[in-house]
Amino acid sequence: MTISLSDIKRVAKLARIEISETDAQQNLSRLSGIFGLIEQMQAVNTHGIKPMSHSQDMVQRLREDVVTETDQHALFQSIAPQVEDGYYLVPKVIE
Repeated sequence: MTISLSDIKRVAKLARIEISETDAQQNLSRLSGIFGLIEQMQAVNTHGIKPMSHSQDMVQRLREDVVTETDQHALFQSIAPQVEDGYYLVPKVIE
């Protein structure tokens, strides 16, 4: 995949990021390197290789899923400034 300087500037504009010509050139060279590495990795023949979730064949120890804490919902809400139907009421932040 090739990327151009106009692509860098377009993405910066869409993200509403001000970018100088020098920064755009630097980002272009960095992204081109990253895309080049991705192309090299995609060129590797992985046919017949089983996907793995971890580099070492290990099994994670799991604990039993049991409740260890008591329900203190009512206690916590009893000290809240405003509660309604089991929900905390907070001031509106965004209008």
